[in-house]
Amino acid sequence: MTQPSFRPFQDRFSKESALKILQNACEGADDGELFIERRTSESLVFDDGKLKNASYDASEGFGLRAVLGEVAGYAHSTEVSESALLRASATARLAVGAGGSTLAEAPRSTNSKFYGDTDPISEVSFSAKIDTLREIDTFLRDLDSRVVQVSASIAASLQEVIILRPDGNDVSDTRPMARVNVSVIVEHNGRRESGSAGGGGRIPLDGLIAPQDWQPKAREALRIALVNLEAVPAPAGIMDVVLGPGWPGILLHEAVGHGLEGDFNRKGASAFSGRIGERVASKGVTILDDGTITDRRGSITIDDEGTPSGKNVLIEDGILVGYMQDRQNARLMGVEPTGNGRRESYAHPPMPRMTNTYMTGGSSDPKDILADLKDGIYAVGFGGGQVDITNGKFVFSCTEAYRVENGKVGAPVAGATLIGDGATAMQQIRALGNDMALDPGMGNCGKAGQWVPVGVGQPTLMIGGLTVGGAGS
Repeated sequence: MTQPSFRPFQDRFSKESALKILQNACEGADDGELFIERRTSESLVFDDGKLKNASYDASEGFGLRAVLGEVAGYAHSTEVSESALLRASATARLAVGAGGSTLAEAPRSTNSKFYGDTDPISEVSFSAKIDTLREIDTFLRDLDSRVVQVSASIAASLQEVIILRPDGNDVSDTRPMARVNVSVIVEHNGRRESGSAGGGGRIPLDGLIAPQDWQPKAREALRIALVNLEAVPAPAGIMDVVLGPGWPGILLHEAVGHGLEGDFNRKGASAFSGRIGERVASKGVTILDDGTITDRRGSITIDDEGTPSGKNVLIEDGILVGYMQDRQNARLMGVEPTGNGRRESYAHPPMPRMTNTYMTGGSSDPKDILADLKDGIYAVGFGGGQVDITNGKFVFSCTEAYRVENGKVGAPVAGATLIGDGATAMQQIRALGNDMALDPGMGNCGKAGQWVPVGVGQPTLMIGGLTVGGAGS
């Protein structure tokens, strides 16, 4: 059942009264906004032959912000009412004090829309979702006798936001999200290994629960598990590494992307601070952050300050040309906002965040790149990792990787970790494939305790001289 329209200016308070309260909070400030949100989400997990968890959550609230210089006052509430707005205004106003500034120019308007207004929760019945999860479980167990456990999940959400600015303009966005994930454990001769696959985006759920969509995901999860069943201990040492296309872009996201966010660079805390116009990557390397790709997980029509999303070039042919900016950091750095002001929810202030961050493709055939790898690792899938933003140093674990010797892909390896730093790794890229791909739609990004959905992508590429940690020697 579809829920009624989200109309806080009609049902909770008038736009005129909300605007007056917001203007009082922002008098003498540089910037500010009222961010109102309603979010619904549903999650179902089918594990080991039965429904393990089914949850439905609904929340709404607002966040009110007043910004002066480097200081921001922020207050939020789950009570969407005029009295709550007045209390929030008084709190946010404390950061402005006597003021003395004038409001920055408002974001430009946009008629663009990068996803539909579909409600992925209500468009498919609860029973159909349960049936799909059960079918996934049966499908995998029938597919291979070595399957001992299957876990499948369906997640869907709908976020509705309205942003009111002190100049009286308001913008709104309705953001759907849907995802199907499959994990499988296989056992053979006493050895157990796992594999997982999945994805989705800002799309209707009915397409994701169709067999022609989930069956390839299930087969991929099984393939990875069976590959890992044959894996030998990974070697260790400094060697060249070839990264596969698509999801391995998560290394780029973590090791380089965060270092290109405006706040880190304004504060001089990034390895890329003050380096606009310098060569920071090998020739041919171009990196973009693009929130305008249709239906992608990281796409946003407007950011959470009301700025239209953009297709922003960060590194062009190896030269650093720009950072990702929200309004506050852009103003303090004397540049334009890029549509990257994002927040987890109404309870969080916005900050510069990535959307869909990817490296464009080159001209090399991926087969030729692998043939040129004399002694190294071919990394196709990644799991968790750690990154130090200040120096870009990273450690990533591989979920699917292979030993390569004299250009021949050999046995899969287990326990491989890639160690390096983003700034150096970008300068050691030796080849770029012509197979640039985006990930299947499964990324989440954490920063300062806030999580937002993102996308990554890259072509097959070779990086020279990474440290590979493994069980071998």
